[in-house]
Amino acid sequence: ELRHAIDDGRLSVAYQPVFAIRGQPRLSGFEALVRWRHPQDGTIAPGTFLPIAEEAGLMVKLTDFMLHCACRQLREWQQIDPAHAELTMNVNVSGNDIAHAAFVARVTRALVESGLQPRHLCIELTENILMSRLEGALPVLGELRKLGVLLAIDDFGTGYSSLAYLRKLPAEELKIDRSFVQDLEHSPDARAVVDAVLKLAHALGLKVVAEGVEHADDLVLLRRLGCDLAQGFHLARPLPLDELLL
Repeated sequence: ELRHAIDDGRLSVAYQPVFAIRGQPRLSGFEALVRWRHPQDGTIAPGTFLPIAEEAGLMVKLTDFMLHCACRQLREWQQIDPAHAELTMNVNVSGNDIAHAAFVARVTRALVESGLQPRHLCIELTENILMSRLEGALPVLGELRKLGVLLAIDDFGTGYSSLAYLRKLPAEELKIDRSFVQDLEHSPDARAVVDAVLKLAHALGLKVVAEGVEHADDLVLLRRLGCDLAQGFHLARPLPLDELLL
């Protein structure tokens, strides 16, 4: 059913806004998120069908669908309004994508066909995926960086990154896992972790994105700690294209 959903165009994309939060929050870009509305079972969570896509060898098709939709959509927004010219689009990719011999060519094709500049596309990889495939991933990430594409390390703080490797990665962003952000107000330990990640990232010249910001108090604390960017239900939920107002 998933294979047919991909082939028949029954998957869709939701876009979650990402905001720069130093000073008054302003729109910085979007994260593209895949959605599957099953005709009988209703909306199926990505956490349910993405592992199936991995096991069934469908990730190449799924990622290509997301890359092309996301790049094309951002380019359309940029052409509609010059105020959107510097927005970025984040697309999540899997370990299978990074190991795929033609991955850089696939990313290049999505950019060329949409007309989007590489610096406006950010590829997201989770910390666990990145570290489990690091030796093989580094050359691919280097090629993407030469192309001009950005890299974000997702779910940072939940894996086992080596600091020695972190400074060698051609990344522009670290995304702090929501588990730390959601405990920020009540947990001194969570605040200490977030503060440490911010200091480390800024020392390495990286921007930091806080995920899962659901309360105004969390946003205030993140801004006080010096966080650069944030996303979450307090700021904006992921929305289908027809509900986004730009």
